[in-house]
Amino acid sequence: MDDVRIPKTDSWEIVRNYDEFVAHIKMNGLESYEVISLDHDLGEGAMVEYYTNVKPNYELDYNRIPEKTGMDCARYLVAEAMNKKIPLPTIYVHSANPIGAANMIGYVNNYFRNNKLPEVCIKVNIEHTYTEELPAEERERRYNILKKYKNK
Repeated sequence: MDDVRIPKTDSWEIVRNYDEFVAHIKMNGLESYEVISLDHDLGEGAMVEYYTNVKPNYELDYNRIPEKTGMDCARYLVAEAMNKKIPLPTIYVHSANPIGAANMIGYVNNYFRNNKLPEVCIKVNIEHTYTEELPAEERERRYNILKKYKNK
């Protein structure tokens, strides 16, 4: 689950936002997944929050992010496992956002701890490239936003 990265191996199925993520899980059934890897920042609002608050101030406020994040995906996975009374697959987090990554890992591992299971949700680095699916105009727009906040 990532809005812009493409894993270098073909073993991943890619979804780009929360709605696609939930639809994919519902379509295939949570029990059919062995591994799910989550990114935290899934859009422009999360990117702006990262560069204006997380990076310079080490502060993350979900109220300032209009779109759903990987944290919402983690909550969905736990709720789905609880409702269906099935185990979670292995959950990885590959987000560059340190607070968002820690929040997701903590949430999933607290679920495991509460169920007396090993806390196996970890941060990983998945080799990747960036999406070419975005039109050049959109890539340029995102780059300019990124550059604006990096230079502050």
